[in-house]
Amino acid sequence: MYNSKIIGLGHYVPENVVTNDDLSKVMDTNDAWIQERTGIKERRHVVKGDGDTTTSMGVKAAKIAIERAGIDKDDIDFIVFATLSPDYYFPGPGVLVQRDLGIKTVGALDVRNQCSGFVYAISVADQYIKTGMYKNILVIGSELHSHGLDMTTRGRAVSVIFGDGAGAAVLSREEDNTKGILSTHLHSEGQHAEELSLIAPGMGKRWVTDIIEDNDEKDESYYPYMNGQFVFKNAVVRFSEVIIEGLQKNNLQSTDIDLLVPHQANLRISQFIQKKFQLSDDQVFNNIMNYGNTTAASIPIALTEAWEAGKVKPGDLVVLAAFGSGFTWGSVIIKW
Repeated sequence: MYNSKIIGLGHYVPENVVTNDDLSKVMDTNDAWIQERTGIKERRHVVKGDGDTTTSMGVKAAKIAIERAGIDKDDIDFIVFATLSPDYYFPGPGVLVQRDLGIKTVGALDVRNQCSGFVYAISVADQYIKTGMYKNILVIGSELHSHGLDMTTRGRAVSVIFGDGAGAAVLSREEDNTKGILSTHLHSEGQHAEELSLIAPGMGKRWVTDIIEDNDEKDESYYPYMNGQFVFKNAVVRFSEVIIEGLQKNNLQSTDIDLLVPHQANLRISQFIQKKFQLSDDQVFNNIMNYGNTTAASIPIALTEAWEAGKVKPGDLVVLAAFGSGFTWGSVIIKW
Protein backbone atom coordinates (compact mmCIF):
# COMPACT_ATOMS: atom_id res chain seq x y z
CA MET A 1 0.00 0.00 0.00
CA TYR A 2 1.21 3.48 -0.88
CA ASN A 3 1.32 6.71 1.12
CA SER A 4 0.29 10.06 -0.30
CA LYS A 5 2.29 13.27 -0.03
CA ILE A 6 1.60 16.90 -0.79
CA ILE A 7 3.85 17.96 -3.67
CA GLY A 8 2.35 21.34 -4.53
CA LEU A 9 0.46 24.12 -2.72
CA GLY A 10 -1.21 27.31 -3.90
CA HIS A 11 -3.69 29.91 -2.74
CA TYR A 12 -5.62 32.89 -4.03
CA VAL A 13 -7.51 35.66 -2.23
CA PRO A 14 -9.35 38.64 -3.76
CA GLU A 15 -7.52 41.96 -3.82
CA ASN A 16 -10.33 43.79 -2.03
CA VAL A 17 -9.42 44.21 1.66
CA VAL A 18 -12.30 44.84 4.08
CA THR A 19 -11.15 46.10 7.47
CA ASN A 20 -13.06 46.14 10.72
CA ASP A 21 -13.36 49.90 10.35
CA ASP A 22 -14.97 49.36 6.94
CA LEU A 23 -17.59 47.13 8.53
CA SER A 24 -18.28 49.71 11.22
CA LYS A 25 -19.62 51.97 8.47
CA VAL A 26 -22.40 49.53 7.54
CA MET A 27 -23.24 47.96 10.91
CA ASP A 28 -23.01 48.73 14.61
CA THR A 29 -19.58 47.29 15.37
CA ASN A 30 -15.99 48.42 15.84
CA ASP A 31 -12.44 47.17 15.50
CA ALA A 32 -11.94 46.51 19.23
CA TRP A 33 -15.18 44.49 19.51
CA ILE A 34 -14.28 42.26 16.56
CA GLN A 35 -10.63 41.73 17.51
CA GLU A 36 -11.46 40.93 21.13
CA ARG A 37 -13.92 38.18 20.15
CA THR A 38 -12.31 36.74 17.03
CA GLY A 39 -8.78 38.09 16.55
CA ILE A 40 -9.73 39.24 13.05
CA LYS A 41 -8.41 42.57 11.75
CA GLU A 42 -9.44 42.30 8.09
CA ARG A 43 -10.73 39.89 5.47
CA ARG A 44 -10.99 39.73 1.67
CA HIS A 45 -14.29 40.09 -0.19
CA VAL A 46 -14.84 39.75 -3.90
CA VAL A 47 -16.12 42.82 -5.69
CA LYS A 48 -19.30 42.45 -7.70
CA GLY A 49 -18.41 42.17 -11.35
CA ASP A 50 -14.72 41.31 -10.83
CA GLY A 51 -15.24 37.77 -12.11
CA ASP A 52 -14.20 36.00 -8.91
CA THR A 53 -16.36 32.99 -8.07
CA THR A 54 -15.85 29.96 -5.87
CA THR A 55 -14.75 28.00 -8.93
CA SER A 56 -12.55 30.68 -10.50
CA MET A 57 -10.72 31.30 -7.22
CA GLY A 58 -10.22 27.56 -6.88
CA VAL A 59 -8.84 27.41 -10.41
CA LYS A 60 -6.34 30.20 -9.68
CA ALA A 61 -5.11 28.43 -6.54
CA ALA A 62 -4.97 25.11 -8.41
CA LYS A 63 -2.82 26.50 -11.22
CA ILE A 64 -0.21 27.61 -8.68
CA ALA A 65 -0.30 24.27 -6.87
CA ILE A 66 0.08 22.28 -10.11
CA GLU A 67 2.98 24.45 -11.28
CA ARG A 68 4.75 24.08 -7.92
CA ALA A 69 4.15 20.33 -8.02
CA GLY A 70 6.18 20.19 -11.22
CA ILE A 71 3.57 18.21 -13.11
CA ASP A 72 1.32 18.87 -16.08
CA LYS A 73 -2.39 19.39 -15.60
CA ASP A 74 -2.99 16.20 -17.58
CA ASP A 75 -1.09 14.28 -14.92
CA ILE A 76 -4.03 14.93 -12.59
CA ASP A 77 -6.06 11.72 -12.17
CA PHE A 78 -8.87 13.00 -9.95
CA ILE A 79 -10.29 16.24 -8.50
CA VAL A 80 -11.77 16.77 -5.03
CA PHE A 81 -13.38 20.16 -4.39
CA ALA A 82 -14.50 21.22 -0.88
CA THR A 83 -16.89 24.14 -0.46
CA LEU A 84 -20.14 25.29 1.16
CA SER A 85 -20.59 28.07 -1.41
CA PRO A 86 -20.74 26.48 -4.89
CA ASP A 87 -21.34 28.61 -7.96
CA TYR A 88 -24.50 26.66 -8.73
CA TYR A 89 -26.95 24.61 -6.69
CA PHE A 90 -25.84 21.91 -9.14
CA PRO A 91 -23.58 20.86 -10.76
CA GLY A 92 -20.83 21.23 -8.20
CA PRO A 93 -17.58 23.13 -8.79
CA GLY A 94 -15.43 20.02 -9.25
CA VAL A 95 -16.56 19.55 -12.85
CA LEU A 96 -16.25 23.29 -13.51
CA VAL A 97 -12.60 23.13 -12.43
CA GLN A 98 -12.04 20.17 -14.76
CA ARG A 99 -13.54 22.22 -17.58
CA ASP A 100 -11.79 25.50 -16.81
CA LEU A 101 -8.36 23.92 -16.36
CA GLY A 102 -8.81 21.89 -19.53
CA ILE A 103 -8.01 18.66 -17.70
CA LYS A 104 -8.90 15.37 -19.42
CA THR A 105 -12.16 13.70 -18.41
CA VAL A 106 -11.10 12.54 -14.94
CA GLY A 107 -13.51 12.12 -12.07
CA ALA A 108 -14.50 15.15 -9.99
CA LEU A 109 -15.94 14.89 -6.50
CA ASP A 110 -17.54 17.64 -4.40
CA VAL A 111 -17.22 17.61 -0.60
CA ARG A 112 -19.77 19.44 1.56
CA ASN A 113 -18.29 19.41 5.04
CA GLN A 114 -17.95 23.15 5.52
CA CYS A 115 -15.11 24.14 7.88
CA SER A 116 -13.88 20.54 7.94
CA GLY A 117 -14.18 20.28 4.16
CA PHE A 118 -10.50 20.39 3.27
CA VAL A 119 -9.57 17.82 5.92
CA TYR A 120 -12.31 15.52 4.63
CA ALA A 121 -11.18 16.12 1.04
CA ILE A 122 -7.57 15.32 1.91
CA SER A 123 -8.71 12.13 3.61
CA VAL A 124 -10.68 11.04 0.53
CA ALA A 125 -7.73 11.77 -1.77
CA ASP A 126 -5.37 9.97 0.59
CA GLN A 127 -7.47 6.80 0.49
CA TYR A 128 -7.61 6.79 -3.31
CA ILE A 129 -3.83 7.11 -3.51
CA LYS A 130 -3.16 4.58 -0.75
CA THR A 131 -5.11 1.90 -2.63
CA GLY A 132 -3.27 2.64 -5.86
CA MET A 133 -6.37 3.80 -7.73
CA TYR A 134 -4.91 7.24 -8.53
CA LYS A 135 -1.43 8.74 -8.55
CA ASN A 136 -1.99 12.54 -8.60
CA ILE A 137 -5.06 14.17 -7.07
CA LEU A 138 -5.95 17.88 -7.06
CA VAL A 139 -7.63 18.94 -3.80
CA ILE A 140 -9.23 22.39 -3.59
CA GLY A 141 -10.94 24.32 -0.80
CA SER A 142 -12.64 27.52 -1.96
CA GLU A 143 -15.30 29.81 -0.53
CA LEU A 144 -17.20 32.91 -1.56
CA HIS A 145 -19.03 33.96 1.60
CA SER A 146 -19.47 37.68 1.07
CA HIS A 147 -22.38 37.40 -1.38
CA GLY A 148 -24.48 35.62 1.24
CA LEU A 149 -23.79 37.54 4.43
CA ASP A 150 -26.21 39.81 6.27
CA MET A 151 -24.12 42.97 6.23
CA THR A 152 -26.28 44.79 8.75
CA THR A 153 -26.26 45.08 12.53
CA ARG A 154 -28.71 42.16 12.65
CA GLY A 155 -26.13 39.83 11.14
CA ARG A 156 -22.92 41.25 12.62
CA ALA A 157 -22.16 38.32 14.95
CA VAL A 158 -21.62 36.10 11.91
CA SER A 159 -20.83 38.49 9.09
CA VAL A 160 -17.72 40.03 10.65
CA ILE A 161 -16.10 36.58 10.78
CA PHE A 162 -16.11 35.33 7.19
CA GLY A 163 -13.95 36.08 4.18
CA ASP A 164 -13.44 34.84 0.62
CA GLY A 165 -10.53 32.87 -0.81
CA ALA A 166 -9.19 29.56 -2.08
CA GLY A 167 -6.37 27.12 -1.47
CA ALA A 168 -5.24 24.01 -3.31
CA ALA A 169 -2.92 21.05 -2.90
CA VAL A 170 -1.65 18.35 -5.23
CA LEU A 171 -1.33 14.93 -3.57
CA SER A 172 0.87 12.33 -5.17
CA ARG A 173 1.97 8.74 -4.57
CA GLU A 174 4.78 8.14 -2.09
CA GLU A 175 6.27 4.64 -1.81
CA ASP A 176 8.09 5.35 1.46
CA ASN A 177 5.40 4.69 4.09
CA THR A 178 7.28 6.69 6.72
CA LYS A 179 6.68 9.91 4.77
CA GLY A 180 3.65 11.83 3.61
CA ILE A 181 0.21 11.55 5.15
CA LEU A 182 0.48 9.11 8.04
CA SER A 183 -3.21 9.06 8.97
CA THR A 184 -6.49 10.98 8.80
CA HIS A 185 -9.32 11.00 11.35
CA LEU A 186 -12.91 12.11 10.67
CA HIS A 187 -15.96 12.55 12.92
CA SER A 188 -19.46 14.03 12.92
CA GLU A 189 -22.26 14.77 15.38
CA GLY A 190 -25.40 15.68 13.46
CA GLN A 191 -27.53 16.27 16.54
CA HIS A 192 -26.06 19.79 16.60
CA ALA A 193 -26.56 20.46 12.87
CA GLU A 194 -28.72 23.54 13.31
CA GLU A 195 -26.36 25.24 15.77
CA LEU A 196 -24.20 26.39 12.83
CA SER A 197 -26.20 26.36 9.66
CA LEU A 198 -27.75 28.07 6.68
CA ILE A 199 -31.26 26.65 6.24
CA ALA A 200 -32.31 28.21 2.95
CA PRO A 201 -32.32 27.82 0.06
CA GLY A 202 -32.93 24.14 0.61
CA MET A 203 -35.49 21.52 -0.35
CA GLY A 204 -36.11 20.28 3.18
CA LYS A 205 -38.48 22.97 4.50
CA ARG A 206 -40.28 24.76 1.65
CA TRP A 207 -41.24 24.49 -1.99
CA VAL A 208 -39.34 26.81 -4.32
CA THR A 209 -42.65 28.33 -5.43
CA ASP A 210 -43.45 29.22 -1.82
CA ILE A 211 -40.07 30.91 -1.39
CA ILE A 212 -40.61 33.03 -4.49
CA GLU A 213 -44.16 33.96 -3.50
CA ASP A 214 -43.22 34.83 0.10
CA ASN A 215 -40.27 37.07 -0.83
CA ASP A 216 -40.07 38.03 2.84
CA GLU A 217 -37.17 40.40 3.54
CA LYS A 218 -37.42 39.49 7.23
CA ASP A 219 -36.76 35.81 6.51
CA GLU A 220 -33.38 35.22 8.16
CA SER A 221 -33.10 31.58 7.06
CA TYR A 222 -31.18 32.75 3.99
CA TYR A 223 -28.37 34.00 6.20
CA PRO A 224 -25.90 31.92 8.20
CA TYR A 225 -26.79 31.26 11.82
CA MET A 226 -24.30 30.41 14.54
CA ASN A 227 -24.77 29.72 18.23
CA GLY A 228 -21.34 31.18 18.93
CA GLN A 229 -20.73 30.14 22.54
CA PHE A 230 -22.03 26.63 21.96
CA VAL A 231 -19.87 26.21 18.86
CA PHE A 232 -16.80 27.51 20.72
CA LYS A 233 -17.28 25.09 23.63
CA ASN A 234 -17.65 22.12 21.31
CA ALA A 235 -14.78 23.22 19.04
CA VAL A 236 -12.12 23.33 21.75
CA VAL A 237 -13.11 19.84 22.94
CA ARG A 238 -13.25 18.24 19.49
CA PHE A 239 -10.06 19.93 18.27
CA SER A 240 -8.18 18.48 21.24
CA GLU A 241 -9.70 15.01 20.91
CA VAL A 242 -8.99 14.59 17.21
CA ILE A 243 -5.41 15.88 17.48
CA ILE A 244 -4.73 13.44 20.32
CA GLU A 245 -6.36 10.65 18.30
CA GLY A 246 -4.04 11.28 15.38
CA LEU A 247 -0.93 11.46 17.54
CA GLN A 248 -1.78 8.26 19.41
CA LYS A 249 -2.49 6.42 16.15
CA ASN A 250 1.11 7.11 15.13
CA ASN A 251 2.71 6.65 18.56
CA LEU A 252 3.53 10.34 18.76
CA GLN A 253 3.37 12.99 21.47
CA SER A 254 2.40 16.65 21.31
CA THR A 255 6.10 17.44 21.76
CA ASP A 256 6.70 15.82 18.34
CA ILE A 257 4.59 18.46 16.56
CA ASP A 258 6.66 20.84 14.47
CA LEU A 259 3.68 22.78 13.11
CA LEU A 260 -0.04 22.77 13.86
CA VAL A 261 -2.22 24.36 11.18
CA PRO A 262 -5.72 24.64 12.63
CA HIS A 263 -8.82 25.67 10.74
CA GLN A 264 -9.00 29.45 11.09
CA ALA A 265 -12.37 29.71 12.82
CA ASN A 266 -11.48 32.01 15.67
CA LEU A 267 -8.09 33.06 16.98
CA ARG A 268 -9.28 32.43 20.53
CA ILE A 269 -9.92 28.76 19.69
CA SER A 270 -6.44 28.40 18.20
CA GLN A 271 -4.89 30.04 21.25
CA PHE A 272 -6.82 27.73 23.57
CA ILE A 273 -5.55 24.65 21.71
CA GLN A 274 -2.01 26.03 21.60
CA LYS A 275 -2.03 26.49 25.37
CA LYS A 276 -3.54 23.06 26.00
CA PHE A 277 -0.81 21.32 23.99
CA GLN A 278 1.90 23.68 25.32
CA LEU A 279 2.99 24.72 21.83
CA SER A 280 5.05 27.82 21.13
CA ASP A 281 3.99 30.56 18.74
CA ASP A 282 6.39 29.09 16.16
CA GLN A 283 4.58 25.74 16.35
CA VAL A 284 1.13 27.09 15.44
CA PHE A 285 0.33 28.95 12.23
CA ASN A 286 -2.52 31.46 12.26
CA ASN A 287 -3.56 33.92 9.59
CA ILE A 288 -7.19 34.55 10.54
CA MET A 289 -6.13 38.11 11.43
CA ASN A 290 -5.72 38.83 7.71
CA TYR A 291 -8.40 36.71 6.05
CA GLY A 292 -11.11 35.92 8.57
CA ASN A 293 -12.71 32.48 8.44
CA THR A 294 -12.57 31.16 4.87
CA THR A 295 -14.15 27.83 5.87
CA ALA A 296 -12.95 25.02 3.54
CA ALA A 297 -10.25 27.33 2.17
CA SER A 298 -8.74 28.28 5.52
CA ILE A 299 -6.38 25.32 6.04
CA PRO A 300 -4.99 25.23 2.48
CA ILE A 301 -4.46 29.00 2.50
CA ALA A 302 -2.70 28.82 5.88
CA LEU A 303 -0.66 25.75 4.93
CA THR A 304 0.45 27.43 1.71
CA GLU A 305 1.50 30.60 3.52
CA ALA A 306 3.33 28.58 6.17
CA TRP A 307 5.21 26.66 3.46
CA GLU A 308 6.03 29.88 1.59
CA ALA A 309 7.41 31.36 4.82
CA GLY A 310 9.73 28.38 5.32
CA LYS A 311 7.82 27.09 8.35
CA VAL A 312 7.24 23.68 6.73
CA LYS A 313 10.41 21.71 6.10
CA PRO A 314 11.23 18.15 5.01
CA GLY A 315 10.99 15.80 7.97
CA ASP A 316 8.62 18.07 9.94
CA LEU A 317 5.57 16.63 11.66
CA VAL A 318 2.67 18.77 10.47
CA VAL A 319 -0.81 18.44 11.97
CA LEU A 320 -3.96 19.80 10.32
CA ALA A 321 -7.15 20.00 12.38
CA ALA A 322 -10.62 21.40 11.78
CA PHE A 323 -14.04 21.69 13.39
CA GLY A 324 -17.21 23.19 12.00
CA SER A 325 -20.81 22.96 10.88
CA GLY A 326 -22.38 19.56 10.98
CA PHE A 327 -20.88 19.29 13.53
CA THR A 328 -17.94 17.73 11.73
CA TRP A 329 -14.28 17.59 12.71
CA GLY A 330 -11.07 15.88 11.71
CA SER A 331 -7.29 15.82 11.68
CA VAL A 332 -4.47 14.94 9.32
CA ILE A 333 -1.04 13.79 10.53
CA ILE A 334 1.76 14.45 8.01
CA LYS A 335 5.45 13.64 7.95
CA TRP A 336 6.60 16.28 5.46
